Amino acid sequence: MHSFLVPIIPLLLSIATPSAAFWKGFNLGANLPSGACKTTQDWARDFSTLQSLPGYFSSARLFASSDCDTLASAVPAAVSSGTTLLVGVWTENNAHYEAEKAALVKAIQQHGTDWIIAVSVGSEDLYRGDTDAATLARQIKEVKTLLCNLGSCDIEVGHVDTWTAWIDPKNEDVIRACDFVGHDGYPYWEGASVQQGLDAFRQNLAKTRSAVDRVKPGVWVWLAETGWPVTGNQVGLATTSSQNAEAYWKSVACEAFQGLHTFWYSLQDYTSSPSFGVVGQDFKPLYSLSCP
Repeated sequence: MHSFLVPIIPLLLSIATPSAAFWKGFNLGANLPSGACKTTQDWARDFSTLQSLPGYFSSARLFASSDCDTLASAVPAAVSSGTTLLVGVWTENNAHYEAEKAALVKAIQQHGTDWIIAVSVGSEDLYRGDTDAATLARQIKEVKTLLCNLGSCDIEVGHVDTWTAWIDPKNEDVIRACDFVGHDGYPYWEGASVQQGLDAFRQNLAKTRSAVDRVKPGVWVWLAETGWPVTGNQVGLATTSSQNAEAYWKSVACEAFQGLHTFWYSLQDYTSSPSFGVVGQDFKPLYSLSCP
């Protein structure tokens, strides 16, 4: 396990240019465990929980803008708590896509843009086969134009997808359209043991970086999703436990925070199986989240 810590540092430095700080946060869904939509008060609790964790997290990734009134409910809580957001805009079916853009516009008109880190147009659309590269690239450009029309051309717009999608040559138009590339990688789902998973994470991240460098050198690769579940079924050699989740966190997360914009999956999902959440029903950590 410890041998992983040495080679990942130069890898991370090759992925991101030097910076005083990197965004670090968690992926947050818009629904409560009951299935109900989160209220502004629920979002406020999520954000205060983030900030109470070791290392102090003040950023979050949201998957949607209009679903569950995500931005309408979350942004007031984000602004009041000083939380910044990687905003998601779903792309599937035109009516949904238009509603997502409208929700983003409304949030900016009401609250400005200081709360926005960047905007991800879609999430794993290429992996799921829900769209094609040309369509997604056009949508990324459309959202970029939308933001420019609001006087916010400086907000970066990109896409989040699996490493397997990014290395596929047929998706190169999406890379060309992106201001940033969001990398998703789960050694657990690949059936790696947690010991093997550390190397798998490093290797797959390098593959994404190589694909991006080939198509659009200089574009940053962000770690948009990774994690290890505390409960759930075994997948190949991958077993779930709080001990394995902690081992993955301490090796992968603690290093990634030093050299990548990082959004861990996830803050809380205790009703899911497998469950990747780092806090339980009581909003307290399920394992040690401290870093050296």
